[in-house]
Amino acid sequence: MNKSNVMSVDVEDYYQVSAFAKSVATNEWEQHESRVVDNTLRLLDLFAEKKVKATFFVLGWVAERESQLVKEIYRQGHEIASHGYSHQLIYNQSPEVFKEETIKSKQLLEDLIGEEVLGYRAASYSITKRNLWALDILAEAGFIYDSSIFPIRHDRYGIADAKTTPHKLTTPNGAELVEFPLTTRRIGNLNIPVAGGGYFRLYPYFLTRHFLKAVNKKQNEQFVFYLHPWEVDPGQPRIKASWFSKFRHYNNLGKCELRLSNLMDDFNFTTMKTVLTELNLLQ
Repeated sequence: MNKSNVMSVDVEDYYQVSAFAKSVATNEWEQHESRVVDNTLRLLDLFAEKKVKATFFVLGWVAERESQLVKEIYRQGHEIASHGYSHQLIYNQSPEVFKEETIKSKQLLEDLIGEEVLGYRAASYSITKRNLWALDILAEAGFIYDSSIFPIRHDRYGIADAKTTPHKLTTPNGAELVEFPLTTRRIGNLNIPVAGGGYFRLYPYFLTRHFLKAVNKKQNEQFVFYLHPWEVDPGQPRIKASWFSKFRHYNNLGKCELRLSNLMDDFNFTTMKTVLTELNLLQ
């Protein structure tokens, strides 16, 4: 039997990404054309066509302004989870600010769907060794699982020696939290990131498929895949930024939707809640 893997979407708009943080201040977000609703609906249509249910990690700032979008995602049978409120890197926030935003965004989503929100994912996977205190705040806020830790070396995120499979962890203050780390393929002494997003657009599709098949079969693991609504929108307005930031954001946008369609033909996907339940990690 083929494994069920996680399909996840980080619901944020194109101008809110960390790569453009130096170009677009948070207090300037309202000045930009919003495309998150149309792009998310585009993904919902594709998921419906492929009969795939996904976990949508919704940014609180978006949910506050686009409440009908959150309700529509939920109405179509997908899982709603939290992507925080303001898409700030957590290690640049104080614990007090992070706690306030975390509780605010969770309550906002729960009020919209009338159901407990179990899962959380940090902006740009910004839970690292320097701010593991964030895990205690997630547990205190009532989250059951987290998907913020990327077991790689990276300039913005990552815990290179973190466990690579879904597991229960103990937070610094002794609470329990389920962690579903972002997927890597182990080659020699390196963890190669293969979980989606910019990596999905960077690698040729055959290479992504090869890596993910190896995760399922050779590593005998379920993987988590992620992308953003703006990644199926090659016509989005261009932001002035460094060449590297623009490369990270705009590379192969025109190829992403077709690749995503192929991915759902090649692998089985469902929500993170479902996979963690199958793994007996959720009670």
